[in-house]
Amino acid sequence: MHPFKHFLTITRHRHLVMRNCFKCGLYWQGLTHDLSKYGFTEFWLGAKYYLGTKSPHHLERQEKGYSEAWMHHKGRNKHHAEYWVDINLKSLQYEPVDMPDKYIAESICDRIAASKNYNWKNFEPHMALDYYHKEKTKLPLHPNTDRKFEFLLKLYAEKGEKALFEELRKMK
Repeated sequence: MHPFKHFLTITRHRHLVMRNCFKCGLYWQGLTHDLSKYGFTEFWLGAKYYLGTKSPHHLERQEKGYSEAWMHHKGRNKHHAEYWVDINLKSLQYEPVDMPDKYIAESICDRIAASKNYNWKNFEPHMALDYYHKEKTKLPLHPNTDRKFEFLLKLYAEKGEKALFEELRKMK
């Protein structure tokens, strides 16, 4: 159990996301980002499975076969692609829905902050794009959402923060 270390990690992450959101004009989303992580379900499971170098959801999944904290989190936070899955009325199958731009922008801010948080001193801008490429095959992504993520993370990797936040300000 590492409640203090977990608290510091999620708070540092929230503050990084908040700064990023403020830079692109998403003030309310920055202030309210990931508040569910401080609730009982997510906080105590995060403290129990705390790793420090990556999300505690990985260890919880290894032990239980699923992550209760992640399922709780993704269902309450619209900046996660997993939130944007619904039943298509034609196919009657669960399918990804195109994410609204303001949540794509927050998600980009979140991905960059997570990359910085877990790679602290070794962080380089391409890491957010590299992680997206590694994980995107597992994500339920609408093709338009995927194109926007690709474009924005590539812009960040190639042209930096200033160019990215300028583009994100246009989106919101």
